[in-house]
Amino acid sequence: MSENKETKPIWFRTPSVEAMNDFNKGCMIENIGILITEIGPDFMKATMPVNSKTTQSFGILHGGASVVLAETIGSLAGNLVVDFPTYKCFGLDINSNHLRPATKGLVTGITKPIHLGRSTHVWEIKIYNDDDKIINISRLTLAVKKM
Repeated sequence: MSENKETKPIWFRTPSVEAMNDFNKGCMIENIGILITEIGPDFMKATMPVNSKTTQSFGILHGGASVVLAETIGSLAGNLVVDFPTYKCFGLDINSNHLRPATKGLVTGITKPIHLGRSTHVWEIKIYNDDDKIINISRLTLAVKKM
């Protein structure tokens, strides 16, 4: 494996943070406060507040909210890799491990591809708390469909 190799962009079209956040208006993503904050050459980053919309009865981040964040950024990233709208990516399977609780602030999810195939993608999503400690790791498999 070669050292100091620059990462080539994986995107079919150059994405913009603003366009991604506009695309997410009026659905669950906006309703629970997920915001795309950065798009790098091979990753996407988003934040989600830990508040009454995303916590469970004990005041900690709901595991389902972590899964929503993971599937959101993995699916959005997958659709930026393909010739959208000729092709679209849909969640096929998600596995999520909750490693520690979050009780306040923002959590940040970062997704990177593991596999980008013609019919499936596999994305890894790591979610961190405000102290930069990992609270969740998820793996999302997407089906790539011609529309």
